[in-house]
Amino acid sequence: MQKKKIGLIPKLIAGIVLGILLGYSTLILSIKGFESFEIIMKIVVTLANFFSLFLKFIIPLMILAYITKGISDLSQGAGKLLGFTTFVSYMSTLIAGTIAYIVAINLFPYFMANNVFTNLTDETAFIQPLFSIELNPLFDVTSAVVLAFLLGLSISTMKGKEIGYITYDFFTEFSIIITKVLNKAIIPFIPFYILSTFANLTYSGQAFSILSVLWKVFITVIILHILYIIAIFIFAGFIGKKNPLKLLKNQIPAYLTAIGTQSSAATIPINLDCAKKNNTSPQIREFVIPLCANIHLAGSMITITSCVTSVLLMNNLDINFGIIIPFILTLAVVMIAAPGAPGGAIMSAVPFLSMVGIDPDGALAGLLITLYITQDSFGTACNVSGDNAIAIIVDNFYKKYIK
Repeated sequence: MQKKKIGLIPKLIAGIVLGILLGYSTLILSIKGFESFEIIMKIVVTLANFFSLFLKFIIPLMILAYITKGISDLSQGAGKLLGFTTFVSYMSTLIAGTIAYIVAINLFPYFMANNVFTNLTDETAFIQPLFSIELNPLFDVTSAVVLAFLLGLSISTMKGKEIGYITYDFFTEFSIIITKVLNKAIIPFIPFYILSTFANLTYSGQAFSILSVLWKVFITVIILHILYIIAIFIFAGFIGKKNPLKLLKNQIPAYLTAIGTQSSAATIPINLDCAKKNNTSPQIREFVIPLCANIHLAGSMITITSCVTSVLLMNNLDINFGIIIPFILTLAVVMIAAPGAPGGAIMSAVPFLSMVGIDPDGALAGLLITLYITQDSFGTACNVSGDNAIAIIVDNFYKKYIK
């Protein structure tokens, strides 16, 4: 009889609970004079620090692998169709992030009005690792993004014409290798990383105050996802002269599948069937749905923007429009590296947190990873639902201007 595997979300919840217990026990015993018990916490924090360094090493490779592969695949389909689909997807992601920011900046302060937070950037409040090692990435994130775009665009325009498929095949296999690393060496250790984060937050006396706010942020994010889906299907229905209620009903199977699989790629067959029920042209749905599964991440953008805004507000850090918009513009591009694994969007975003004043290696980053991954399935469901709405919009463009 095959053993039933425990899902990622239960593991994350267990990590939070065990982290709180460890941090609280260490704090109480330290107060009573049993300071030697802190060695357990220090060992946990040291191991988590190693994991953080390894994650920092992998992320540029992940960005290089997935973005290069994603862009090199974009030669499929007609130029106008590809350009229009990419433009609509990018604008949808930007609009979703901007709306999430506007809602968060106006709503979240009410959640935090009666809560007092110590600054999570104060490292003296936390247990420090016993020692650390130096593990520098092969190149920084900016270099990875630039190189990925250079290689991806070159491969996309030249493969099968000026060059063969060796480079394309290399990055196809490279992306498979990185996916294996993420699935076997990164994602399984995320719960332990979360355990360490919440142990330290509890030790510093902040965990319960933070949790009292984050569950409200979580609910807000889910509501924003649902409102986004309704809005984009109303817009698509208006453009395509279709009943939005029927479109929403047709989308339910793919939405539920995405929640269960946490994978845009795994939901593609079901999403194609939903597009068929919407009477989207066969050539359009077979082109747009797989493409948007990689480049359209409105749900992920809503989640990340909301989470980033919340943790910045918790720490009284600056979060004005001029700071968040460049961050959203950047994420809308680099998150095409996200579909490689569950939680890929937040992993892609971590190196760019410095744009909004968050240390990618600090406690705030761990907090963001926790909050994001616990609702990643809902973000994925929002992403794939938006893909079908975009397919309707592109189908209308195709019938009017190309066919």
